[in-house]
Amino acid sequence: MPAPTNHFKARLASDAPQLGLWLALTSGYSAEIAASAGFDWLLIDGEHAPNDLGTLNEQLMALSGHDVSAVLRIPHTDPALIKQVLDMGAQSLLCPMVNSADEARAIVEAMRYPPRGMRGIGHMLGRASGFNGTTDYLQTAEDQLCLIVQAESVAAMDALEDICAVDGVDGVFIGPADLCADMGLLPDITHPKVRSAVTDGLKRIRATGKAAGIIDGDPRLIQQDLDAGANFIALGADVLLLADAMRGLVKTWKTRIK
Repeated sequence: MPAPTNHFKARLASDAPQLGLWLALTSGYSAEIAASAGFDWLLIDGEHAPNDLGTLNEQLMALSGHDVSAVLRIPHTDPALIKQVLDMGAQSLLCPMVNSADEARAIVEAMRYPPRGMRGIGHMLGRASGFNGTTDYLQTAEDQLCLIVQAESVAAMDALEDICAVDGVDGVFIGPADLCADMGLLPDITHPKVRSAVTDGLKRIRATGKAAGIIDGDPRLIQQDLDAGANFIALGADVLLLADAMRGLVKTWKTRIK
């Protein structure tokens, strides 16, 4: 029995955009609500949301019974952490702040078993192998792993083609806010120079044959991203959607009762 098919990875080969959402509420319950909404993929954020291994695992379990792909963003690229999240069943990783091809290669090595990499063998203890029920896991797991690296600095944007050329990198995700900061233009993430760099970056990534991703909340910017070739895009974040809805509700009724 082989490892489960990674449908997110398979669909990245298509030009058809995959629409996603950021999950930062750290709850399996809220993750399952998002899973029923119709998104193609959901990003479980282990970098900026207050997640730990337990809450990450809970959300992976919550999403596993739904027709949606889970992508897990880890807070750093320590091989020990990569090993843990792969064993708990994550198949698609988003890795932050990758600034060079060498950094990308190091992540690929952490995701692969020897002799091609350095991932430790302990799959039989985790969800990844169906708790040792997936008999061909060691032979088939790597074909179903997906690595997306984040380009969030001027250095990363300068090295895009080299990063994309790394065997094992399936796509590059541009982080517009951190890129804006590195360009010295905060808080204006819609500055023409930032938007020009984003649009140029998306086009360059796609020109290499790799997938290009981004997160934007403004419909106008989302359309620009799609026009530039982004083929997986996050339309917002659960925390912001919830906060905006609650603020809007209070504002509506406070205005009416004055």
